[in-house]
Amino acid sequence: MEKNGCKIKDYRVKTFIWDRESLSLIDQRRLPFEEKYVVCRTYKEVADCIRDMVVRGAPAIGVVAAYGVALAAVGFKGKDKDEFLSVIDESIEALSATRPTAVNLFWALDRMKKVVEKNKSLEVQEIRARLIQEAEDIEKQDLEVNLRIGNNGEKLFESGRKFRILTHCNAGALATSGYGTALGVVRALAQNEKLELVIVDETRPYLQGARLTSWELYQEGIPFFVITDNMAGYFMARGEVDAVIVGADRIALNGDAANKIGTLGLSIMAKYYGLPFYIASPLSSIDTNLESGKEIPIENRSEEEVKKIMGVQIIPSYMAVRNPAFDVTPASNITAIITEEGVIFPPFKEKISAITEGRSHEK
Repeated sequence: MEKNGCKIKDYRVKTFIWDRESLSLIDQRRLPFEEKYVVCRTYKEVADCIRDMVVRGAPAIGVVAAYGVALAAVGFKGKDKDEFLSVIDESIEALSATRPTAVNLFWALDRMKKVVEKNKSLEVQEIRARLIQEAEDIEKQDLEVNLRIGNNGEKLFESGRKFRILTHCNAGALATSGYGTALGVVRALAQNEKLELVIVDETRPYLQGARLTSWELYQEGIPFFVITDNMAGYFMARGEVDAVIVGADRIALNGDAANKIGTLGLSIMAKYYGLPFYIASPLSSIDTNLESGKEIPIENRSEEEVKKIMGVQIIPSYMAVRNPAFDVTPASNITAIITEEGVIFPPFKEKISAITEGRSHEK
């Protein structure tokens, strides 16, 4: 299959499968050792899966949340419109409380809410149909956005040589509708014979790099090797990294970007060694309501994620642990933000404002 000049493989395992009655999610907690789907038939089950990281990655969370609202509509068997609208409101409220940092979640739910607001005069079955269609549109548009991000990012790298890319966490097919943001750029580089290899940060404490990114790359035959997070500086110092490309869960108006914990340290080292540090992210991850990264809410997760690895205890239960899931990379450490509408270079605030205002006028 080919879209926008990019060849896309049909992935053997899909992040999620929607059949208009249920939503099946690949359990990312079990990868790469076991490929098992969790079947959701209610919005509450979807909310649990987002909260428990069965599914993760900002774009994927947004798409899955939209399908959660669609499931609430599908599951309503009555005819009373007020009751139906109440159920939809409850689903949106419950899903919005699952993960506080990823702004794509709120962006997708806001789209679902607007569908309801615009169609309140219609009958229940018609509103239901439009909610289902909107969720499906969000998925399709996410894939298109990912492809454009990959194409735009690939153009940053000169032809005639191959690059060694370091990435953190998982911003690939598993974090989106099937192609990826940071890994979308990696895939585009590989397709255009500009990629030598990928250096994959393991990404403690949840190991999204070691378990998920490396698994995706292995599936496609893209050369890579895994390192522990504290090895990144070693390879940069040796001249074995040409660029860092990561995703983002929320970007403030000034360009500060929240991403998986450990990204901030990578940006500091990349700046020290003079390496380009790119954020690859859809415009839906930009929160223009926030002036800077200081306003981005940071999710704190369970101590158990640090005390255990794949269910094996490595730290005694009585020891105190802190587990922030994200950190914020200042705009001053970011070379550029790669989006579906093009690559944004500093000064970020003026350019982000221009591009997002332009999109709002188009609507």
